[in-house]
Amino acid sequence: MPKREEMPYRDCVGVAVFNAQGLVFAGRRKPEGNPEHVTVNDSPWQMPQGGIDKGETPVEAAWRELFEETSIQTAELIAEAPEWIYYDLPDEALGIALKGKYRGQRQRWFAFRFTGNDSEINVTSPGGGAHPAEFDKWRWEELTKLPDLIVPFKRQAYLEVVKTFAHVPAGVRG
Repeated sequence: MPKREEMPYRDCVGVAVFNAQGLVFAGRRKPEGNPEHVTVNDSPWQMPQGGIDKGETPVEAAWRELFEETSIQTAELIAEAPEWIYYDLPDEALGIALKGKYRGQRQRWFAFRFTGNDSEINVTSPGGGAHPAEFDKWRWEELTKLPDLIVPFKRQAYLEVVKTFAHVPAGVRG
């Protein structure tokens, strides 16, 4: 087994997309093609997230990942987490998940206000069909409920996201 302390974190972004009612987008992870190679049957929901490509800023990556996973383009940036949020892979996924190169992720989180119509969202053929689907369905959910819907090893990171964006829903409504 690789030594966790010798492995780097993968730089990534996460996106909390709030609708007019202050709920956030949650996608149900497809069990197949899961880049983290973990069982998602018990806790399959998460917000959009993904790696930062070379030469890309975190906010550019957030917009790209949002489109590639949800087809959402009609949104506006409303907040950015001031600090990176980390999670570690569980021991059984270390050396396997995330191409076996990383101990976990270092994520920069962004909050967006969705200003479009729900019909714009397409998780089964995202990005106009140009990207493989990572989710098989989606729903609007209360931000505070997401830490209990995510895979357990990401729970602490999601608690930090909830704390970071706790002020957002009131500013989004109406």
